[in-house]
Amino acid sequence: MPVLRILAAASLILAGLTACGEVATLPVEAGMGPAPTLPPPNTTVIPTVNTAKAVGWVGGAQPVAAAGLAVNAFAGGLDHPRWLYVLPNGDVLVAETNAPPKPADAPGGLKAWAAGIIMKGAGARTPSANRITLLRDADHDGVAETRSVLLQGLNSPFGMALIGNQLYVANADAVLRFPYEAGQTQISAPGVKVTDLPAGINQHWTKNLIASPDGSKLYVTVGSNSNVAEKGIEIEEGRAAIWEIDVASGAKRLYATGLRNPVGMAWAPDGKTLWTAVNERDELGSDLVPDYMTSVRDGGFYGWPYSYFGQHVDTRVTPPRPDLVARAIVPDYALGPHTASLGLAWSGGARLPAPYADGMFVGQHGSWNRDPRSGYKVIFVPFKGSAPDGESRDVLTGFLNDSGQAQGRPVGVAVDRQGDLLVADDVGNVIWRVSPKP
Repeated sequence: MPVLRILAAASLILAGLTACGEVATLPVEAGMGPAPTLPPPNTTVIPTVNTAKAVGWVGGAQPVAAAGLAVNAFAGGLDHPRWLYVLPNGDVLVAETNAPPKPADAPGGLKAWAAGIIMKGAGARTPSANRITLLRDADHDGVAETRSVLLQGLNSPFGMALIGNQLYVANADAVLRFPYEAGQTQISAPGVKVTDLPAGINQHWTKNLIASPDGSKLYVTVGSNSNVAEKGIEIEEGRAAIWEIDVASGAKRLYATGLRNPVGMAWAPDGKTLWTAVNERDELGSDLVPDYMTSVRDGGFYGWPYSYFGQHVDTRVTPPRPDLVARAIVPDYALGPHTASLGLAWSGGARLPAPYADGMFVGQHGSWNRDPRSGYKVIFVPFKGSAPDGESRDVLTGFLNDSGQAQGRPVGVAVDRQGDLLVADDVGNVIWRVSPKP
């Protein structure tokens, strides 16, 4: 009976979490651009929980492409595809992956349990396939006619990068390298560890990587272990950061810090400026805090957990660090509150119409901490030179159905050899292809 009472109480609390909370007073667009509106925080005893139940695509449904664009399924029947990488010969690599198991000593409690149940309903708690699949469209008709398992038995793989004849893969706990030959469809050689990465609790487990233009360095993203260091700042050592790894030696150093959960990375046209998409903190209300994309400065500090968007102090964090707040860099471009902006790809080489010629494609996975929901689409941010210039525009929408359920959730984005945009959908288990409308 005591167990039943506990379960009943927990069920009531979970129901309360999903039914209570505040509502946004501003449109999502107010939290976008170089100077987003940042109202006062609106904290509540029970945070806003407004997840979209994952249902998948049924009856031939698919996302809606913007005017002048068309969309089709490049590949389907995948297992939680999260990230994409296009090889020089046009083959497309897909990381079929999910979060690793939590360690036995990970901080838990009722809130963590409830969060797990909610995320499972949103399609984010399936076991990880732990593999990288190769898709090939040999006849260039926009549909991959062959697929093969390139690598398997990995540990929640995510980012991928090819340098010469070495393929680098970021697992949840380390960067590995594998020998690769052009056209290869399966790698049987064991991976060689390049370096360890901060692991453990892994509230944010994805580790993305990108190679420098000259191939001498790798840059790796590592998200935080918490929302705002509520579990103690000690467990955030080396996290909420981008690391730089020397390819030749494996030596690494912190390149930029104070980035709560950086995921997507891309190089600007100058080949010198690294950009990243960052998921900001939760539980300050539906209007705060906007996710963002920003150029990344060597040695730069971007505020987390002590402040957001420069010097906006988060009073929940103790002890405060006014010295760090004073030097926090203001991000370049806000992407809307709670949009979960993950994917990032420069449009160079794309054959989409003129409005999409110069800028960044952003995959927005979708909110859980906002009412009404935000994200659940792919957008484009125009650039002029190496900086954002103008309002974003929708590229791919319709991931939520009329009942507010998630038919799909976009994650990684990449431009393929044909110049079309590929989008990984980890709820629909599809790779979508966006091309010019015939």
